[in-house]
Amino acid sequence: MVNSGSLTRDGYERRMVRAGRAAVDAGLAGLIVTPGPDLVWLCGYQPTAVTERLTALVIEPGRAGRLLVPVLERPDAERAAGAGALEVVGWTDGADPYAELGKWLAPRGRYGVSDGMWALHLLGLQRSAPAGGYAALTEALPMLRAVKDAYEVERLAAAGAAADATYQDILGVPFAGRRECDIAADLARLLTEHGHSQVDFTVVGSGPHGANPHHEAGERVIQDGDMVVLDFGGLKDGYGSDTTRTVHVGQPSAEERTVHEIVREAQQAAFEAVRPGVACQEIDRVARRVIKAAGYGEYFIHRTGHGIGVTTHEPPYLVEGEHLPLVPGMCFSIEPGIYLPGRFGVRIEDIVVCTETGGRRLNVTGRELAVVG
Repeated sequence: MVNSGSLTRDGYERRMVRAGRAAVDAGLAGLIVTPGPDLVWLCGYQPTAVTERLTALVIEPGRAGRLLVPVLERPDAERAAGAGALEVVGWTDGADPYAELGKWLAPRGRYGVSDGMWALHLLGLQRSAPAGGYAALTEALPMLRAVKDAYEVERLAAAGAAADATYQDILGVPFAGRRECDIAADLARLLTEHGHSQVDFTVVGSGPHGANPHHEAGERVIQDGDMVVLDFGGLKDGYGSDTTRTVHVGQPSAEERTVHEIVREAQQAAFEAVRPGVACQEIDRVARRVIKAAGYGEYFIHRTGHGIGVTTHEPPYLVEGEHLPLVPGMCFSIEPGIYLPGRFGVRIEDIVVCTETGGRRLNVTGRELAVVG
């Protein structure tokens, strides 16, 4: 499957050159990338089916990338948008692809490898190049995809706008008397209608289920008086959306309004703290400080945010201990929450881009507590 969007050959070549330079800066001899988001991002290629047959892109500084593919898949690989900047090499069944790949590598080189590389392939590499070393890409090059260019921000903004349109539409459907899975199906349908090619998640946590941040929508019938957490997203034109709003079926109680307002204030404070040079952990601290001051600190049980791009979860992570500074072009969620076991939960989430002067929200729907029927 070719996944190119409208990025040109030259655009993919620039990404591969950038990756090679980043590898040098990280003390690596190069990168070995197998099917998954890194391969799509670097050269626009994703095999139609990922099998035990090895597909691997090798990037080393100072030379064109080389893509090793099963010979029967070579025609597809050569149609990828970035293939013109690559040397595409096929291997046939019965041959040893690891021996071929090993010939390409520096004998004692340390290479960054895809996080999702199959153990089968990594062990094969270790047999063919036993003097080499390997490191997971997220650990070795956490910033490889973290800073987005204008092309990527535009696509993330479009995905965010589609998610916003989905939220506006879902406010008009009936909630009371319907199952969580029915609302989840509505969300999936609306995301698709608004241009998503892939729906990754539709969390619908009603009443006590809302206290589970990753509750899987089930058979529970939503009732009048329920708080309902809606967290949904997927991919549009290859880039992710991820937004959360919390709604209430009928008029909320004073306590429910108060808890929602605390979360809204925490989310706003964290957003206002975004600017270049601020450590990722500081955004988490700002949100947590608001919730703790209100007496709900023990009920904020997850990090404040995660990066987003060609996947919905990627670096940077807004969490205590992450000292990485924000850089213009970083895109990430800001999603504090309060989860009261057995009762209800509240979460508010926007995707935000760090700019030269602060933050820019890619989700702009209202963050007030919406009342649904």
